[in-house]
Amino acid sequence: MEHSFVPLNIAILTVSDTRTEETDKSGQFLVQRLTDAGHQLATKAIVVDDIYHIRAQISPWIAAPDVQIIITTGGTGITGRDGTPEAISVLLDKEIQGFGEAFRAISLTEIGTSSLQSRALSGVANGTYVFCLPGSTGACKTAWDNLIQQQLDHRTRPCNLVDLMPRLLER
Repeated sequence: MEHSFVPLNIAILTVSDTRTEETDKSGQFLVQRLTDAGHQLATKAIVVDDIYHIRAQISPWIAAPDVQIIITTGGTGITGRDGTPEAISVLLDKEIQGFGEAFRAISLTEIGTSSLQSRALSGVANGTYVFCLPGSTGACKTAWDNLIQQQLDHRTRPCNLVDLMPRLLER
């Protein structure tokens, strides 16, 4: 059976203490990639790298029925200010552990052992997929081009995340 493309509403959050809309290359990259793929930008924001600010921005998006996917960029490293995984992980109903593992495996071929410094993660919160990516444009390219784009395409076989969306809120 042939499947057709299903456009999704995707929110982009840049986590940074220094980026502005003009200098947010990673956020701009993700917006361009998702729209080029046929998806719609639901909303975009920039917040400082603080777990409470991140949660305050993400929580309404998780609750919004018109946001199906959230992609964050930034704050996934290991420095004292990097708090995206801590902010997001407590909001997840389920973690998609294979995403972080696959991202680091692909990154290993691109940047070598520096890939171990990434704490990229993904999961589901209230039926919304959440992807947390490093802040570099290169890392966003790696994640989108090698993992996210295919999994957000209903035509990807043998399976994709879009197929599961109607069942994410099952109890």
